[in-house]
Amino acid sequence: MDLVNGFLNILAPILSITIFFFFFPGYFCFKCVHYIWRSVFSENLAGKVVVIAGASSGMGEHLAYEYGKRGAFLVIGARRENALREVAERAYFLGSPRAIPLRTDISKVEDCRRLIQEAIYQFGRLDHLVMSAGVTPVSLFEDTFEVTNFAPAMASKAAVVSFFETLQIEFASDIGITIVTPGLIESEMTKGKFLNKEGKMVVDQDMRDVVMSAVPIEVVVRLAKAVVDSACRGDKYLTVPPWFRTTFFVKMLCPEAVDWFNRWFTITEPEIPPTEAISKKIIDLPGLKDLIWPDSVRSPKIKSN
Repeated sequence: MDLVNGFLNILAPILSITIFFFFFPGYFCFKCVHYIWRSVFSENLAGKVVVIAGASSGMGEHLAYEYGKRGAFLVIGARRENALREVAERAYFLGSPRAIPLRTDISKVEDCRRLIQEAIYQFGRLDHLVMSAGVTPVSLFEDTFEVTNFAPAMASKAAVVSFFETLQIEFASDIGITIVTPGLIESEMTKGKFLNKEGKMVVDQDMRDVVMSAVPIEVVVRLAKAVVDSACRGDKYLTVPPWFRTTFFVKMLCPEAVDWFNRWFTITEPEIPPTEAISKKIIDLPGLKDLIWPDSVRSPKIKSN
């Protein structure tokens, strides 16, 4: 076994690089042609049935509007009933033949089951399922006494990506799955809505500035259109905005540099408040927020019910 592993340690890198240089040009051409083909013959959503979880605000809300414009029937779920009804009414106004709001807490299995069953009961089928609910924590690990306080964030991040990548393999072409990895998008999160160290949802725009700093925030309307277009093409992955994909290569090629920079840029010494971080000082420069952030994220006001 040691001999085999030793042989592969030498051969595998050389073989991988050789195959990459010979295989990639042809594969890239195939991907381009395949992309054009899927774009020309993308799915028509008129009359299709779409379920969206997390549709009361942000990405989920605007995905409901985008699907509505294209004539899809909607069943939308979220915990805030009044906000959800408003989204359903607007989606109907924009072109959805019917939009059904259903109060849903996706942390509860019975609520998730009820959301799907409602679509089947009302329309007899389900064509698209959109999982848009998620939260983000904003505190240091050492300040957190109960790691379980971060359970909602853990369930909405990397674990979900791995889960759906597994399903992509299992279902193959039977069920299309598009995994969206957004950068900073106009939403309640970029307004400053976070999980604090006690596991409670708060709005803290000072800590928002520390975490997000001078990174441009994409307009949510463009994200919604890109996501629906991607799903209709049958893409496996989508990153919005596209330039954000470069961060993956930087992290892969220079992991130590990225870790050092993030610590230097966003984390202060124990006796210094987090709001004194370099990241916040940069975004507080006069006129910078006006240049790179949409007006909507300046206000701390979020939907309450």
